[in-house]
Order: sequence, then structure tokens, then C-alpha cells
Amino acid sequence: MMVDLFLVVLATALALALQPWRATGAGGPPWPWLACCAVLPLCWGADLLADSRIIQPLSGASLLVLLAGWPLAVLALLPVAGVVVALGDLPWQEGLHRLVWLGLVPGTLAMLLGAGVRRWLPGHLFIYILGRGFFTTWIAVALAGALALGRATNPVGTDDGDLLLARFLTASGEAFITGMLTAIFVAYRPDWLATYSDRLYLPDDRSPP
Repeated sequence: MMVDLFLVVLATALALALQPWRATGAGGPPWPWLACCAVLPLCWGADLLADSRIIQPLSGASLLVLLAGWPLAVLALLPVAGVVVALGDLPWQEGLHRLVWLGLVPGTLAMLLGAGVRRWLPGHLFIYILGRGFFTTWIAVALAGALALGRATNPVGTDDGDLLLARFLTASGEAFITGMLTAIFVAYRPDWLATYSDRLYLPDDRSPP
């Protein structure tokens, strides 16, 4: 529990120090990532809604990072955890665990992996969609799920192998959804993605012959 609390305090302090709200403008944050925040409590409480502890909740943190950037995503995840605790009648320790391992850890991993994609891979549209939308999401969610196995009690009748497989499968499904939405946003609403820029990911075809 102390590790989870330390990670929450550290991430929140870093996000506040960066003052990300200055980039949202006078109109406030775009509605798409507010809608994403509104849906996240349902994703984090999927096992509670289904009344089955073997069902793995979705993270959604990678998509939120793509839409809003890491600092704003971190700040947005705090009330999401509060809603899950309130509606799911969970102890605050469980809410803290979900905040860290469904939100902060996969979101931070997605940010770091995305920075690596931007730094070391060619600046191309499909690199952004596949690299940051699909593969980064899969690795971040799967790795966070694997790391979280040692931080919570397994549901009755399961072992680490069962849960690891379930989390890898869930990560694959989430990566597909995030990659698909990323492709749609890039094509129709690139301004919704705080991490996307035509200058970085579209080839310059205007160079002289």
C-alpha cells in the first residue's frame, strides 16, 4: 500500500509542477478526453459490474495520454479512481491499487514508450498509429498487469498463470480498440490528439524536385 501511495503522490506532484492546464486554452479541455474520463470508471469497474473477479478491467490510460498528454491524464485519473471507489463501494486501498496499476503505471509506460517511438522510429503516420496507438498500448497495459500480480490477492480459484493470461488477452483487446480509435482520430480529428502533429508524422511532399 505504501508503494502505491508513494507512486500516486510522486506522479501527482510531477503533473502539478508541469502546470498542464495552461495548454488547454480559455475554452478548457477538449470534450473527447472528458468523455474518455467519464467512461473510465466503467472500464475500471468491469469486474464489479459483471460480478466476476476473473474478468480483467480495462485501463484506458494509454488512450487518455494520447488525447490529453501525460500530466493532464494523471490529474484526470484521480477523480476517476474516486468515482470507482464510491460507486463500487470499495475500500480506499483497492481504489488506490486500481489508480496505480490501471491508471498511473500503464499511462506512464505508454508515455515513455511513446517518447521512444518518436525518438528512434521514422516520423510517419503509420508509425504513430501502430507504434503509439497499438503496440505501445499493448506493452504498457500487459506489463502493468504483470507487475500488479504481486501487489494484490488473487481471486479465489485462480493462480498467477490464469490472471497473467487474462491480462495479456485484455491488453490485446485494449490495444486493438486504442489503435482503431487513434487511426480514426488521426484521419478525421487530429486536433483531438495532444500527442500528434502533422509536422512530425506526415512526410513533407513539398520538397523541390
